[in-house]
Amino acid sequence: MQAVSSDIYRGRFAPSPTGPLHFGSLVGALASYLDARSRQGIWLVRIEDIDPLREVPGAADSILRTLEAHGMLWDESIIYQSHRLSAYSELLAQLLANGHAYPCPCSRKELSERHGRHLDACRLRQTPPGAEYAYRFAVTDAEHSFNDLIQGAVPYRLHGELDDFVIRRKEGFFSYQLAVVCDDLAQGVSHIIRGSDLLDSTPLQYQMYQALGRACPQVGHFPVVVDASGAKLSKQNLAPGLDNRQIMNNLRAAATALLIDNIELMQAETPHELLPQLTLRWSRDKIHGLRSVPLPDIASA
Repeated sequence: MQAVSSDIYRGRFAPSPTGPLHFGSLVGALASYLDARSRQGIWLVRIEDIDPLREVPGAADSILRTLEAHGMLWDESIIYQSHRLSAYSELLAQLLANGHAYPCPCSRKELSERHGRHLDACRLRQTPPGAEYAYRFAVTDAEHSFNDLIQGAVPYRLHGELDDFVIRRKEGFFSYQLAVVCDDLAQGVSHIIRGSDLLDSTPLQYQMYQALGRACPQVGHFPVVVDASGAKLSKQNLAPGLDNRQIMNNLRAAATALLIDNIELMQAETPHELLPQLTLRWSRDKIHGLRSVPLPDIASA
């Protein structure tokens, strides 16, 4: 798949407002921020608020204030996905028109009986007018690999029809996969640094770029932070929000999770003093091939 060719690095951090920023998300923000800054690039922040059923009131503002408190300031206006529904509708219409998407009339009962898989013949099923349907992207058979900036060569296999994924739910909500591709194109994103838990999304998004005849951003997946039981830190697993009274500890611990060395030698009392030093020490090679890292001791960082 052809990658975006640009002289200007444009990276982004795109949290969902389902709760306050937790430590695992801070590591993600820091990784994308340092990668952009180390390449004299532009760093964007986007709020992925397209699922109102999961959103927590006030969480978007809380996330932005926490990023500011930790010294990570974005370079352009914040994009809110909830303000871009017309763009998503246009992209869906384009995919439908060129045969890369189709309505799926499978009922919840049919999906449940097949463990979430839709019927193999959905692409050919008749859909009476006037009803509401989910829409799926028509996946092309593929067995290949992509070159991840952090993980290296990542093999994948996709099966047409079997792996066709939802891009708009029956209730009218657009999926992460469609929205993120639409927004990355609109914002001219050239590099994506995100958690290894999203590795499986990359081949799906690559196929969408291919269907649209557009080059895809370069992607790198950093190791996610896991607790003592091996579970990823996440809002679903009730990871606590960051304590903004210990900003420097938070940043040093996040840098530790990214295996940045000599942190203890860095003389800094504020994020604005620490972040340039972390930028100089940031290296993708230090975390090459790692899918997870243990949660460091934040209090003693």
